[in-house]
Amino acid sequence: MTPAVRLAVVVALVGAMAARCARGTDVLHMAATTSMDNSGLLAAILPVFEADAGIDVRVVVGGSGRALAVLERGDADLAWTHDPEAEQAIVERGVTARYRTVMYNDFIIAGPPADPAGVRLATGAVAAMRRIADAGSLYASRADSSGTHARELRLWRDAGTRPAAGALIETGSGQAATLRVASERQAYVLTDRATFRQVQNTLRLALLHEGDPSLLNVYAVMTRAALDPARRASADRLFEWLTDGGGRSQIAAFRIGDEPAFTAWPAGAPRDRPGDLPHGR
Repeated sequence: MTPAVRLAVVVALVGAMAARCARGTDVLHMAATTSMDNSGLLAAILPVFEADAGIDVRVVVGGSGRALAVLERGDADLAWTHDPEAEQAIVERGVTARYRTVMYNDFIIAGPPADPAGVRLATGAVAAMRRIADAGSLYASRADSSGTHARELRLWRDAGTRPAAGALIETGSGQAATLRVASERQAYVLTDRATFRQVQNTLRLALLHEGDPSLLNVYAVMTRAALDPARRASADRLFEWLTDGGGRSQIAAFRIGDEPAFTAWPAGAPRDRPGDLPHGR
């Protein structure tokens, strides 16, 4: 290929990309949580939607609090989060046009394999957190207004206690980074199960408590109300794909090791309001 031909090809590609961005309808911006990114879910399923729909999905990754803020200020067309209380607030402010639960998994409590606080003996998640605080053990918190951080704060509130200042490690980071800090410092940590399983082979942490109903972890998707008709159509297409279309089977098929990482929302279960729960939970 001669230099002149190469230049012509580059110019053509740049022009095509500029035209695509100028149209705006072939590009969607979505704010999503770090747990979906750290677990590998987004990288596994979004290319399938993009190939099927001819829409480029550009994702801003952060905690649920950040994702909802990005949606509210108009820098995203959709948000995919896991903090029902914060989602309720943004729905009530009229920021969203559509809201629907998509999937769920659970939170777990991990920590040093030696378990100096005796978390393995706890009768529930609140009791486990109380044991950590009472023992004066180190605890690593994301402290980032994420859905995980919100759940942690609720558990501390219900426990009626929290770690002393010297025992609390506030990372201000995503889930995978916080797990690495907990591993290095041999601290306890609340984490979504999918991210833990994705990185657990690199950690010196053990899964110490699971299965409490208060650890249910529900993910929902919502579209922004203030979208022009073309962008709304594209946003609705991804929304429907995730909740009623091919995205359901993609979520169900996504595995870490030999186990599913998430469960697609059960057909027929309530799903249109924050706080809705799957059957049997």
